[in-house]
Amino acid sequence: MTLSVNDVKRIADLAYIEINEHEAQATLGQLTDIFDLIETMQAVDTSTVEPMSHAQDVVQRLREDKVTESDQRDLYQSVAPQVEAGLYLVPKVIE
Repeated sequence: MTLSVNDVKRIADLAYIEINEHEAQATLGQLTDIFDLIETMQAVDTSTVEPMSHAQDVVQRLREDKVTESDQRDLYQSVAPQVEAGLYLVPKVIE
């Protein structure tokens, strides 16, 4: 992708950024370098690379999935202002 100084100025204008001619030239050079890097990265053949979720081969230790707390639902609902069919009733706050 090629950009011109006018493209850089237009982008700056859309972003409400004041930019002078010298800054536009410098930004054009930086953007061109970024686009060149992107093209280089896209040229690399990654068809044989397996997708991975992490750069290192790590595994998270998991705890055993078992109930450790007792069911106190009835106790908690006994002190609630309004309960119906096991649900807490609250005032409507959004019309």
